Amino acid sequence: MGEVRVVGIRVEQPQNQPVLLLREANGDRYLPIWIGQSEAAAIALEQQGVEPPRPLTHDLIRDVIAALGHSLQEVRIVDLQEGTFYADLIFDRNIKVSARPSDSVAIALRVGVPIYVEEAVLAQAGLLIPDENDEETGSAVREDEVEKFKEFLDSVSPDDFKAT
Repeated sequence: MGEVRVVGIRVEQPQNQPVLLLREANGDRYLPIWIGQSEAAAIALEQQGVEPPRPLTHDLIRDVIAALGHSLQEVRIVDLQEGTFYADLIFDRNIKVSARPSDSVAIALRVGVPIYVEEAVLAQAGLLIPDENDEETGSAVREDEVEKFKEFLDSVSPDDFKAT
């Protein structure tokens, strides 16, 4: 199981479908997960540091977890079946709750816990997007990675990731 970082939310055209883009923390593979509009907005708002005037659903979940005296330890994306990803929220006291990856990531960002992906899931759905400028560092590389991924998204559809 490897740790991933949230690259961000992209919109796949022409269907206007949001895609959650994760990248291996210690690797070069990306994991695109097609998600709903509201989950995409929740993730994007948190990444941008936007503080809503009232708690949104994922903020409420974070607050309920704390009010009940528990803590979220990590999020795991554990399976991919017939094009559907599955995730688990891992709490203290060995409590595990099944959840959608989009909700899990939105909560993980709010709580500040790591996100992991099973190697089998990365092997099945992870994408290696070659970087021609490996010797470069900093934002130029990140912008180049994002641009390459945008080009990739323009050429694929969610059906490309359905199990056969």
